[in-house]
Amino acid sequence: MTASDMQRVDVPLAVLAARVDALTALKRARMDAGLLAEDRHQCDPDDTRFAHLPCPHPEACSTGADYPGFDAWITQQQNLNTAARRTR
Repeated sequence: MTASDMQRVDVPLAVLAARVDALTALKRARMDAGLLAEDRHQCDPDDTRFAHLPCPHPEACSTGADYPGFDAWITQQQNLNTAARRTR
């Protein structure tokens, strides 16, 4: 560590407190912006229409018969994942 590094980190407590306060305010502002964006998404008027798109056309939707063996494979993958988590 050089003298210039020490000058950068060796600051008065008031300066450090001001930096922490500024960082906390920035974090809080970003969190608030994210929460507001999520609220706007929850109130999106197109969500309901989007969710109903496949309903009028069930013939266009895939089924388990379209992917033989997938259910057994995904069950096996989930079991492997659970087992791996338990060994950590």
